[in-house]
Amino acid sequence: MHDIRLVRSDPDAFDAALAKRGASPAADAILALDEERRAVQTRMQEGQTRRNEASKAIGKAMGQGDTATAEALKAEVAGLKETLPSLEAEEKALSAKQADALAALPNLPADDVPQGADENDNVEVSRWGTPREFDFEPQEHADFAPALGLDFETAAEISGARFVFMRGQMARLNRALGAMMLDMQTAAGFVECVPPLLVKDDALFGTGQLPKFAEDLFRTTDDKWLIPTAEVSLTNAVREQILDPQALPMKLTALTPCFRSEAGAAGKDTRGLIRQHQFDKVELVAITAPDQSEAMHEAMCTAAEAVLQALDLPYRKVLLCTGDMSFSARKTYDLEVWLPGQNTYREISSISNCGDFQARRMNARFKPEGSKKTEFVHTLNGSGLAVGRTLVAVLENGQNADGSVTLPSALVPYMGGIDKLEPA
Repeated sequence: MHDIRLVRSDPDAFDAALAKRGASPAADAILALDEERRAVQTRMQEGQTRRNEASKAIGKAMGQGDTATAEALKAEVAGLKETLPSLEAEEKALSAKQADALAALPNLPADDVPQGADENDNVEVSRWGTPREFDFEPQEHADFAPALGLDFETAAEISGARFVFMRGQMARLNRALGAMMLDMQTAAGFVECVPPLLVKDDALFGTGQLPKFAEDLFRTTDDKWLIPTAEVSLTNAVREQILDPQALPMKLTALTPCFRSEAGAAGKDTRGLIRQHQFDKVELVAITAPDQSEAMHEAMCTAAEAVLQALDLPYRKVLLCTGDMSFSARKTYDLEVWLPGQNTYREISSISNCGDFQARRMNARFKPEGSKKTEFVHTLNGSGLAVGRTLVAVLENGQNADGSVTLPSALVPYMGGIDKLEPA
């Protein structure tokens, strides 16, 4: 959500920032609505003031025996009582229309975000690790992991495409990865949470998925939504609140199932675990004061990168361009892990600073020390990490010619001492 004062103060700059994101100019339309709303509001306030003045004057006229004036004033008050409700309704409708117009616009990019149309214009920031050299042709996980307990056929019979049924050592590996990630993120200062998986419309509006991206979500028969990420539940934990500045920054984490319809991903990554309707993810969320958010963004990247480094998985860090960022983000880093089966880097985490964009939609504020006025907090979110995609990276980077997979040493304690997955 955008501050209307920002649009009023410099409409050209506002439209220029939207243009960087590939969005059409919107300032003129929003300011026209704003002008119309303020005109109605002025008429309403003038009418209320006149009604109060006339009501007081009636008593004075009656006390002076001026019946004619009193009756005229009564008629005027009666007329105002009839017209004011319609003005109030008109002002309310225009306010809602203006709010909807502002809510439909994406967040404005930070100044240091590169301008570009899509992922091809992203900027690589750094790399870590060296991709392993194989003495055989490495395979994609979907080709060799079924022998290790990754069952797509059974899942398809039960639920359809883009689901998986894990058994035995594969199920244990999935659990081990989630547990390891949670342990590392709580050690980094994030508070572990168990949030709801079903949320109301307001929660998804707050984080920016609704109303624009409803087709990417799963809705229940009682008009709730399955979370696409724990970002929704964790970030909305502060909605409609005025936070104590001493409580900031607030750092939260959760391991949850996530559910996405992948409506816009037809034909993409149809094999394997890369793009599923249901998957596990460790989410990181931070709520900060405005002057803390940039440093927190870097710290959250470090926390996510630490997991990849502990698993000895080569990756690169990428700064997303304006055309590749999510709707709510003002700046995003992607971590892309090396997948030898595909011979490329693939996204395994997106860490975004949303500024006050989500906070305005949620009305989440804090009162700075010594200030009488509240300010909107800044919100940040990121994966620390996506469990399924990390599992893919562990499988593909650790694969052996005989179909087994050698596990990273950091995972062995979580696997009960098992250091290798063997084909059944």
